[in-house]
Amino acid sequence: MDAGQKGCCSPARETKTNAPSEVLLFKSKPANPMVKIDIPGGTALLGTSAPLIADDGEGPLRRKKLRPFRMAPNTVTNAEFAEFVAATDYVTEAERIGWSFVFFSDVPSDVRETQAVLGTEWWRRVDGATWLAPHGPGTVQPAPDHPVVQVSWNDAVAFARWCGGRLPSEAEWEHAARGGLGDVRYPWGDAEPDDETHMPCNIWQGSFPAKNTGADGFAHTAPAHSFAPNGYGLYNMVGNVWEWTADRYRVKSLKKSVERKMAGMRGFRLLKGGSYLCHRSYCYRYRIAARSGNSPDSATPHQGFRIVWDAP
Repeated sequence: MDAGQKGCCSPARETKTNAPSEVLLFKSKPANPMVKIDIPGGTALLGTSAPLIADDGEGPLRRKKLRPFRMAPNTVTNAEFAEFVAATDYVTEAERIGWSFVFFSDVPSDVRETQAVLGTEWWRRVDGATWLAPHGPGTVQPAPDHPVVQVSWNDAVAFARWCGGRLPSEAEWEHAARGGLGDVRYPWGDAEPDDETHMPCNIWQGSFPAKNTGADGFAHTAPAHSFAPNGYGLYNMVGNVWEWTADRYRVKSLKKSVERKMAGMRGFRLLKGGSYLCHRSYCYRYRIAARSGNSPDSATPHQGFRIVWDAP
């Protein structure tokens, strides 16, 4: 089928597109500089010594020297992306391709038939799903303060170049997410989120994929500044939306099953942080060391990005 290939967290397009050439031609800049938080350099931790999804390449725990850098406290919002589009006339890949992926329960009621993704049938191909209509034509327009979604890796790179920044490396992302706490599972420490009493981030509560109770207050995205920030002042480093990074998605393994999986993911880019569609019973990837990958032209309603800058 041409709607996507099987994957746990995000469906991927099978027909790859090239990054739009406009990314090198932007001459305008944001009218108001984006907020930047200083992240200290030094010895950063990457991965975990106790991987929970070993085939994703979560382990082992490594150490890497990083220079200081700056990071936006939140993922790029719809308001920020709208400014980018207005200033540059940029057209996202989902708009140019004409369709994108939508979670089955969010497909507009007047769309009678959709093409499902084999193996993860809760993902459907919906014509006209874009960043302005993340769940398809006629659905509620996204709030300005929520993360922009239905943006591909190529779209994220274009925005980053326009604002004078870049996407973070995996090491930078994990270092920032830990917030100075060291070898912890989550940005707030090791306390496990649940469906009823401890909900420090926007993930799925209930039974996936049939029922999301929205006990944390959100059935879809939350505002980009929701929940308590971590020790560096960064919001939603896990949950809410997956975040594109600069790195390619690679897994080193001697297992033949992993080699076969990775052969079908050549050129994929790394995503970190999990999303509002993650639940421990299905996609236990809202942990700092957790990883996922998708093709650079793919977009979904639970993928966004944040920007980093080199320190002056």
